[in-house]
Amino acid sequence: MAPKNSSWNPFDDEKEAAKSFSLNPFDDDDDDKEVEKRFTSSLKPSGGKENQTVQELESYAVYNSEETTKTVQGCLKVAEEIRCDASKTLVMLNEQGDQITRTHQKTVDLDHHLSRGEKILGRLGGVFSRTWKPKKSRSITGPVITKGDSPKRNVIDLKTREKLGLNPSLKPKSKTLPEAVDAYQKTQMEIAKQDEALTDLSALLGELKNMAVDMGTAIERQTNELDHLQDNADELNYRVKQSNHRARYLLRK
Repeated sequence: MAPKNSSWNPFDDEKEAAKSFSLNPFDDDDDDKEVEKRFTSSLKPSGGKENQTVQELESYAVYNSEETTKTVQGCLKVAEEIRCDASKTLVMLNEQGDQITRTHQKTVDLDHHLSRGEKILGRLGGVFSRTWKPKKSRSITGPVITKGDSPKRNVIDLKTREKLGLNPSLKPKSKTLPEAVDAYQKTQMEIAKQDEALTDLSALLGELKNMAVDMGTAIERQTNELDHLQDNADELNYRVKQSNHRARYLLRK
């Protein structure tokens, strides 16, 4: 037989769920305990929602709206951190692309000096010797300059647009809100905060999409440049081996 004082309370299940699941994954454990205590203390220990007072139900609504606001603001904070890392990645890709271009340009200089050495080796060998000509499978064309915006320039332009106010500000706005006097006004204030944060989050996600496209374009372009650089390096390596073989032949004569 069940105890006389036992009664089914649907809010007991909510209390147990609140212990194992937090509505806001961005809060730490101390904040969760404080919020949970504030929430559970506003409800009666027995009875369903229909047995709660209007004030207790209003407190419950305010609590949920505040938790939703914290969750949305937490998502916005994470997106801002991702945007910061993406900006650094774009700058790094730009510097890497410049390094590939400089390295590829060195192959052109090496081809120029190697061609002069090949001509000298071809003329050596005596009066009756046949002029030696190295075999070339392909010409060294150097780096391929493609049209397109630089990722670094895109990041700089993004910061410039923010300074000029052309992009939505992603930082908390210092807008003075009217002081809430009742639960309805508090809930409406939280909804306004959520709308503001969601607007910023939407704009930020659009920027992250464009930055991801820029990353993909830069990586694809650099992959093609590396393939081209590898072909040029293989050709130069083959010609250097031929020149060394010719030099050893002349030394043995």
